Amino acid sequence: MKNNYLIVMAGGVGSRFWPYSTKEKPKQFLDVTNSGETLIQQTVNRFQGICPAENVFVVTNKRYSQLVREQLPGLDSAQILTEPVSRNPAPCIAYAAYKIKQINSKANIIVTPADHIIKKRGIFRNVIREVLEFTVSNDCLVTLGIQPTSPNTGYGYIQFDADNRQQSLYKVTRFTEKPNHQTAKKFYDSEDYLWNSGIFVWNVNAI
Repeated sequence: MKNNYLIVMAGGVGSRFWPYSTKEKPKQFLDVTNSGETLIQQTVNRFQGICPAENVFVVTNKRYSQLVREQLPGLDSAQILTEPVSRNPAPCIAYAAYKIKQINSKANIIVTPADHIIKKRGIFRNVIREVLEFTVSNDCLVTLGIQPTSPNTGYGYIQFDADNRQQSLYKVTRFTEKPNHQTAKKFYDSEDYLWNSGIFVWNVNAI
């Protein structure tokens, strides 16, 4: 467990949830489910027992750094990585991964959005543990897919090769970002597309 690290992406403005979610306090900092925990608190807590608290990093817009400190008081300032404006998350992930590699050259990294609602926490943890075991000994990046329940155009889609499987993992053949309705319907009707969860796992030496 000591080699497991978590990067939480928490810089979004939550525009699709306006007016409940605002630029001043976007949805990841709100108790959307009335559970007593905000979404970012739920996100960090669901990885308890998988990633030590000191191995958690939050990437966010600098305007939200104080909200992160208030809602995740267990983090020290070095665990909160800020960007001046919200842009493509790839550079932020790369920076956080580079920082982690300087700390631990054997690190296994999980990247997750801060605004997911995952009710079946036990099942989710088992999946994450299985993926972590796989990435330790395989030079690859693993992404988690979600079985679509509608031809939703608000999600990215992952196409997988059903004939190329290792354990419960499949080879990804294509990523598609937020398609139009016609394309989303085509993906939904097929049996080889999943919603892209935005959760990625890899060993720091793989990429």
